[in-house]
Amino acid sequence: MASQTGQHIGGDVASEQAREREAATLEVLQAISRSREDEGPVFDAILENACRLCDAPLAYLSMTTEDRTHVVSPARRGAFAKFGTTLDRLRVPLAESRLALARAIRECRVIREDDIADSEIYTSGDPNRVSMVEDEGARSMMVVPLISNGQGVGSITLYRRKIDPFQDDDETLVESFAAQAVIAIENVRQFCELQTRLAREAATRKILEVISLNPDDEQPIFDMILESATQLCKAPHGVLLLRNAEDTHLVIAAANTENSVIVKTVRENPHSLADDKSLTVQAVKSMQVRQYRDIEELRDYQDLSDQLKATLQLERMRTLLYVPLIKGDRAIGVLALYRLEVSEFTDDDIELLKTFAAQAVIAIENVRQFKALESLNAELGDRVEAQVGEIERMGRLKRFLPAAVADTVISQGSDKMLSSHRALLGVLFCDIRGFTAFCETAEPEETIEVLQTYHQEMGKLINAHGAGVDHRMGDGIMVLFNDPLPCEDPSGEAVQLAIAMRARMAELSKKWKRLGYRLGFGVGVSLGYATVGMVGFEGRFDYTASGTAINLAARLCDEAEDGEILLSPRAAVAVEDTFQLESRGEISLKGIREPMEVFKLTGAAGA
Repeated sequence: MASQTGQHIGGDVASEQAREREAATLEVLQAISRSREDEGPVFDAILENACRLCDAPLAYLSMTTEDRTHVVSPARRGAFAKFGTTLDRLRVPLAESRLALARAIRECRVIREDDIADSEIYTSGDPNRVSMVEDEGARSMMVVPLISNGQGVGSITLYRRKIDPFQDDDETLVESFAAQAVIAIENVRQFCELQTRLAREAATRKILEVISLNPDDEQPIFDMILESATQLCKAPHGVLLLRNAEDTHLVIAAANTENSVIVKTVRENPHSLADDKSLTVQAVKSMQVRQYRDIEELRDYQDLSDQLKATLQLERMRTLLYVPLIKGDRAIGVLALYRLEVSEFTDDDIELLKTFAAQAVIAIENVRQFKALESLNAELGDRVEAQVGEIERMGRLKRFLPAAVADTVISQGSDKMLSSHRALLGVLFCDIRGFTAFCETAEPEETIEVLQTYHQEMGKLINAHGAGVDHRMGDGIMVLFNDPLPCEDPSGEAVQLAIAMRARMAELSKKWKRLGYRLGFGVGVSLGYATVGMVGFEGRFDYTASGTAINLAARLCDEAEDGEILLSPRAAVAVEDTFQLESRGEISLKGIREPMEVFKLTGAAGA
């Protein structure tokens, strides 16, 4: 009977322990579900339940640093006498330390010591182990690693203030807690990565918006870049420096705070580009990203500039990063961020700052071009102001006219050609096949990049072939030959340009296809008379053409399949001795009264 009673009591105890452990597991899981942004509450719940269920009055949780060089302890439980202060600043070298918390992480195994006062680490006088024994009275210890993807990422350490070895049940329980800690760490990591990515994408978009709103002033862009860079990269101080107009010094173009000692110092004494001791100058001249993990390590470096030595003492900066602003084959400045503690900038930080540096260069170039255009317009205005009023009016029109038209007007000294007149034109229409569908699924930045590349490359070809006028409408382009610039063979010139465009677009489409963009290209060419001249109103003029020849080229472009160049009958007759053509048969074209025979370009004559 007594034996049965003992078994019953033992069974009750075991059941109670099982229920307590299940409740503890549930509590930790609930903490995980509530803590998307911070694993701290989960660590606290784990340590509290581990201490209670394992009868361990002291515990702490350790994690490896991001670069896996050290182990830090962000959470603890229990009434530490002195060692708690040590834990707050403890950085244990992961690869070299003999402490159990580091060995458990390195070796991915549980370490149990029945009496840490008998360990070699204690007898050799390790200060951390001595403090645990003599200050905290710790004797028995168990360290359970946190393992993620086969690699130790942290540990849970439990102590008892008496020689009372931990058992297998204790180990199993804490291993389950360790697994839950890893889940919490991964959840927070993924959530924070998502938030960081969204924040960085938002910052990039915002800077692009500021660039578009400030074509004549880069200062708001610089300020936004520094604000975003310092916030997203967790750097309290940042400056953007540029070469001065004389190219003799680096001067501060923007700073996120004027209270920084280094900002005040550099404003008073800009970096001389002849000072090879300056780390800032070195970064600019090297055109490479440079990071200094701990400037304190360079204090005794004799070649360190006096300026940096002085600011080091006052500012107490530790980690310093330089990202140069590259334009062409030289660096025009540098983006510099620094932290007041030793904390390296990550690869993601550096890539983000490279993006910001590129945006700063875009802003600088935009403002330069805008001011150059303003200067050019002012110069033209001054020049024509000295001439008769008629020439002055033509000079003002220059900013609204195609370059070829404006140059012809000014060279002739008369705007008679701008009045409405009839002209025999070679007309080319082209556009991108599949562009509308692409815009519906692509990101705005992708759409803009494709359009910019397309117009840039087509513009080069149009200029090279001496076209008189071209108009851009989204992905559509209209090009006119023989007015205002005369040419002997407007149809032939238009076909030559079409061939060059098609070849270049084939190269671009191949590149875009690798990015998942399925885009093609079609061209229509016509020859005929059209009405040409200025249309619009004061301040918004355009030189354009209208008529059947224009409509016909546009309809042929619409009809052309990817890679096709379609010609009207008149254009085909004009070039049939130079190019190989084949008939596509009669086709009904929108806006054209009767069906029309259409010709497809197949090659050059004799090819």
